[in-house]
Amino acid sequence: MFYTYVIRSLTFDYYYKGHCEDLDERLKQHNAGMTSSIKKYVPFELAYYEEFATRDEAIEREKYFKSAGGRRFIKSKLGMATSSGHLSKKR
Repeated sequence: MFYTYVIRSLTFDYYYKGHCEDLDERLKQHNAGMTSSIKKYVPFELAYYEEFATRDEAIEREKYFKSAGGRRFIKSKLGMATSSGHLSKKR
């Protein structure tokens, strides 16, 4: 199985979206600072994920999550008001 996921920084108003094959291992990698572009936002918790049969499906969903419509979708899933927070913008 493949996953598209959203993780939330526990110390900053920051969300990261990605895809992987092993969700638990990927979260451990993020929290160990192995993703240089986001290691200053560590630690993270899993906020949302979806499961797919193929990597291509997971990649397509990740691309959607990174679009304006996808950010609105994630905000609705996480119960966030659409005017607050930026799911993919660094502050």
